[in-house]
Amino acid sequence: MTAAAREPSAPAGLSVLLDAVLDVGSELELRPTLQQLVDSAVALTGARHGVLAVLDPGHGGLVEAVGTGAAPPGLPPDEDPDAVVHAPDTLAVPVHVQQTVFGRLRLTGKPPAAGPGGFTDDDLDLARILATQAGIAIGNARLYETAKQRERWIEGAAAVTTALLTGRPADALTTVAERARLLAGAEAGVVLQPTEEGGMEIVAAATTDDPATLLGATIQPGSAVLAQLLTGEPVFVADSATDPRMTTEVRSRFGPSMMLPLQAAGRLIGTLALPRGPGARPYTSVDHLLATQFATQAALALVLAEAQAGRERLAVFEDRDRIARDLHDLVVQRLFATGMMLESTQRRTRAPDVRETLTHAVDELESTIQEVRTTIFALQQPPADAPTTFRGKVLRETAGAAAILGFAPSVHFTGPVEAALDDTTQHRLLTRLRRALATASRRTGISRIDVTVDTRAPLPDGSTGVRLTVADDGTREATEETAPTTWHSPL
Repeated sequence: MTAAAREPSAPAGLSVLLDAVLDVGSELELRPTLQQLVDSAVALTGARHGVLAVLDPGHGGLVEAVGTGAAPPGLPPDEDPDAVVHAPDTLAVPVHVQQTVFGRLRLTGKPPAAGPGGFTDDDLDLARILATQAGIAIGNARLYETAKQRERWIEGAAAVTTALLTGRPADALTTVAERARLLAGAEAGVVLQPTEEGGMEIVAAATTDDPATLLGATIQPGSAVLAQLLTGEPVFVADSATDPRMTTEVRSRFGPSMMLPLQAAGRLIGTLALPRGPGARPYTSVDHLLATQFATQAALALVLAEAQAGRERLAVFEDRDRIARDLHDLVVQRLFATGMMLESTQRRTRAPDVRETLTHAVDELESTIQEVRTTIFALQQPPADAPTTFRGKVLRETAGAAAILGFAPSVHFTGPVEAALDDTTQHRLLTRLRRALATASRRTGISRIDVTVDTRAPLPDGSTGVRLTVADDGTREATEETAPTTWHSPL
């Protein structure tokens, strides 16, 4: 058959071809463009079924299959994506976009009534012409979709940064995981962080189901994927359920996944994982690039938000320190001066009831001064995380006193402190310790304070209990006892 005979010579046939080319090029969205290509190819060649296997331009794997009719899914494993197949029952041509194989159009099932011998050379020419024109339209649609996709990821990264720096989310890591999940079209978004045992654990999760079912899942030490994650390398998984590198107990629930480092300023905060459901569309190389850029931006936002929160905490502590100084320099001094005036008046008066009233007023002022000094020490605690052990709490109180005294008190513990003291006893001990340190701080000539907590101390009744002793070498007023401050309690 000559070339002239193979061309769609009839005006009607040419019109159909032109209409098909125009239809394929009329869409900006990629998915409608692909579907239009398959539909037009089926209509032009008289095939029963058509399928376009879309390939990942970066890796060559199958991304998705767009079909019409009862089309066979995907791409035969032994079929070259760039080869032309012309058989009576099958017609296959590549679709090129900028010299790269974008996908493969396969047509099958041409009925005998449509012409003898199945697919003809005319059908092949029509499919080639349509594939060539479609390549241009697909290239434009893909550029448009990639631009929109990039815009969404950029806007998402900006939204995360704004939320972390201007808002006060309950959990910053969950905010990052949720936004990334929506952008990636993932089943879940999770953040993993290193564990003390050398593995990684899910510490934040966002999913359409209950996120609590994912929290706590771990990648055990020795996993093949763990070394990459701990060194800040991204990991891309085609199927979480079957990939031998994946060892978490929840991996069977997911399919394709991206695991991206949250790393900024040389610090690895954790790993952002974005798994899709089983059998879901694989991630493309463009997805990998955009998600990796998002993770980098999100990690920087987390670091900046943490630094901002640190500055805010420092400002709070500085303000507390200023309030403490004002209390010490103004309020305490005025209360002390008022007490001295009352004591002087008490000594001059002869009326017993007035003396008794003045004595009571002086005692109340002294108690008020002690409470204010205790508050001062509480305000001047260092900006550190609150300790959870009793030893840590005692050391924190003495560290706060050191900022006022100019030296650190000596602290000694005797006996099973943590096991022996309940919460109520610990609270009472700490209250008396603050008062004793506040009292010692106003003495002159003080250069040493010894704090002892003894859980094996003998009590006056002969039993064993806890004893707190605070001794200092400062000069005492004439009305003060010279013995150290002690407090006893039975265990």
